[in-house]
Amino acid sequence: MQQPSTAPYEERLTAPRAWWVMCFLAGVSLALIVVPFGTLPALGGLAAGTAAAAVVVSSYGSARIRVVGGSLIAGEANIPVTALGEAEILDAEEARAWRTHKADPRCFMLLRAYIPGAVRVEITDPSDPTPYVFLSTREPERLAGALRAAKAAA
Repeated sequence: MQQPSTAPYEERLTAPRAWWVMCFLAGVSLALIVVPFGTLPALGGLAAGTAAAAVVVSSYGSARIRVVGGSLIAGEANIPVTALGEAEILDAEEARAWRTHKADPRCFMLLRAYIPGAVRVEITDPSDPTPYVFLSTREPERLAGALRAAKAAA
């Protein structure tokens, strides 16, 4: 039995359900490629193609965002909340703009284009060349609230 998380905020950026259907379709494609070799190789191709595609989708959808222990942990980034400015909640239109023409090449992005909402948080540490972090999130208000609470507690 899994214990409840003590983190004030935790989110896994899982892949959409349609991607899992595409995993099965990748397996079907591989099965069709090897069907001239017989039924058994076709079944093996179905299993192997589906499994390989599922591993890729699962890996891509395993990115996590957490606010815990006075830090924002987003993917591989671990940033103390004392080095963060105010969190800006972005709607779908504004998030698209910050992913494209407004983006700074020095920023850190944990980007999932299939998630419309996002939060942009400025980095206030003068020794860090990263101007801000851009985080795709399904719950931008909760993430911004957790960051404010963590900063207040720090």
